[in-house]
Amino acid sequence: MHGRPITQSLGDTHPSHPHRWRILGVLVLALLVTSIDHTIINVAMPTLVGDLGASSAQLQWIVAAYTIVFAGLLLTAGSVGDRFGRRRALLAGLLTFLAGSVLAATAASTSALIAGRCVMGVGGALIMPTTLSILVNVFGDPRERAKAIAGWTAASGAGIALGPIVGGALMRSFSWSSVFWINVPLLLAALIGTLHLVPESRDPHATRLDPVGAALSIAAISTLVYAIIQAPERGWTSSTSVVNFAIGAVIAVVFVAWELHRDDPMLDMSLFRNRSFSAGSVALALLFFAMAGTVFLQAQYLQFVLQYTPLAAGFALVPAAIGMLVGTGGGAHLAEMHGGRIAVTAGTLIAAAGVAVQAAFVDGGSYMPTGVGLLLFGLGAGVAMPAATEMIMATLPPARAGVGSAVNDTVREFGGALGVAVIGSVAATSYATSMRGTLDQFPGLSDVDRELLVNNVGAAIHSGQHLGAQAEPIAATARTAFVDSMHSSLWIAVGLACCAAIVTFTQLPRRAGGHVTHGGHVTHGAHGAHGAHGAPAHGGHRPHVATVEAASHTEVSPS
Repeated sequence: MHGRPITQSLGDTHPSHPHRWRILGVLVLALLVTSIDHTIINVAMPTLVGDLGASSAQLQWIVAAYTIVFAGLLLTAGSVGDRFGRRRALLAGLLTFLAGSVLAATAASTSALIAGRCVMGVGGALIMPTTLSILVNVFGDPRERAKAIAGWTAASGAGIALGPIVGGALMRSFSWSSVFWINVPLLLAALIGTLHLVPESRDPHATRLDPVGAALSIAAISTLVYAIIQAPERGWTSSTSVVNFAIGAVIAVVFVAWELHRDDPMLDMSLFRNRSFSAGSVALALLFFAMAGTVFLQAQYLQFVLQYTPLAAGFALVPAAIGMLVGTGGGAHLAEMHGGRIAVTAGTLIAAAGVAVQAAFVDGGSYMPTGVGLLLFGLGAGVAMPAATEMIMATLPPARAGVGSAVNDTVREFGGALGVAVIGSVAATSYATSMRGTLDQFPGLSDVDRELLVNNVGAAIHSGQHLGAQAEPIAATARTAFVDSMHSSLWIAVGLACCAAIVTFTQLPRRAGGHVTHGGHVTHGAHGAHGAHGAPAHGGHRPHVATVEAASHTEVSPS
C-alpha cells in the first residue's frame, strides 16, 4: 500500500487482509456489546422503579445518558483512531466499556447508574466507529466489503432488537445488575480477539485533534436532549425550556462556524455537499429516531400494559430481529439490482408501515399489532440501513474511514437519542395530561399520590398497590392513558420515517458519486472522472496533491 499516492474510493480494490473474516467476527462481537446496551436496560426499568425509586425523567436519563455521551464523542473518537491507531482505539474502548459496565452493575443509586452508563458511552464511542473503519481497511474487494458492511449493519441493528431478549432472560433469574455483568465475558472475548487478530492501521496524514470542536459537539447534543427530556415536567413553552433549547441551538451554530473556520476540521462540512453522504445520513438518523423511540415505549407497553414478564417482553421483540436479518439479505440483493437509492427508499417505507401498524391498532389487549409492526419495521430497517451505510462510506477513501464511520455512527446515535427523548417526552406529556383529567373520579387521593400516579405508568401501578379498593381501577386507568399516549407518539415516528423515504428518493443519486476531500474538492471512484486504470480523465480538476495522499494512503501494520 506504499508508493505513489492514488485516488481511491470504497468502490476500488485494494489488498485484503488474509484473516479478514475472522477479524470481522471480532469486530461484530465488539459491536454487538455496544448495540445490545442501547436497549437491554429497557426490560429492567420496572425493577429500577421499585428498587431505586427512579422517576420518569430518571428512567429516560438512564436510557439516554449512554446514547448522549456515545453520540457526542463519536467524531472525536473517529479522529483519534485515524491519528493514533484504530486497534489502539478499539482496545481502549473495550477496556473503558468494561469499567463502565462494572460501575453500573454495582450502582446503589440512579445517579451512580447514570454515571456508569456515561462511562460505557465513552467506551462505545471508541468501539463503534473503529470497528467500521477497520472493516473498510481489511476488506479490499468491493463485493466482499459490501457483504461485510451488511453484516456489520445487521449486527448493529439486531443487537438493539436482541437487547431486551437477553435482558429478559437474565431478569428471570437475576437482579437488574445482571444486564451489565453480562458484558464482562463478551468484552474479554473481544479483547483477546483484538489482541491476536486485528491489525493496526492509521492515516499517516490525519488532521490534528480538535478539542474545541469536540467540546462544542458534546455540549450542543447534551443541552438539546436535556431540554427535550425536561420539557414535559417544566412545560414545553416555559422559560427554562425555551432557554435550554436556545442554548443548545446557539452551541450547535457555534460548532458549525468553528469547523468551517478551521483548516483541518474534525468534521469537514463539505462532506454534506455530497448527496449520498447527506441524504444517507438523514435516512439513518430518522430510522434510528423511529426505532429507539418505538422500542422505548414498547418495553413499557409489554410489561406494564400487557403485563408480560421481562423474559416474555424480550421474546416479544424477536420479530424485529428476525425482520432485520431477513431484510439485510433482501436489501443487499435489491441494492445490487436496482441501486442503493431504491433500497433505502423501499426500506424506510416498509419501516414506516411497521410503526403505523402499531400506532393505529395497538389496543392494550392484543400482542398481534405489536408483533406485526415490529416484524415490518425490522424488515424495512434491514433493507435500508446497509445500503445507506455503504453509500455514506463510499464518499470517503479507506484512509479516512475513521472520520466517515464516526459521522455515520453519530447521525445514528443522535437520531436514537432524540427518538427516546422526543417520543418518550411526548408520550409522558400525553400520559400526564390524561391522568390528571381522570384522577378526579377517585376521591381521597393526596397530592403526593396524585403526583406519583401522573409521573409514569410504572409508578402508577406500583404506588396504586397501597390504595386499597381503588388500586385496580387506577391501574386500569393508567394503562389506558399509556396506550392513548402511544398512539399520538408513534405517529410522530411514522411521519419522520415517511420524510426519510421522501428525502432519499428525491435526493440520493441513482449512482453514488465520488468522495469528498478536504476543502470541498471531489475525487471520483470507479464511476467518476477516472479512466480504467485510475488515471485522471482529461479536463478533470486535480485536487491538491497533499489532500489526495492524505485521503488515499493508509498505514497498515501486521497484527
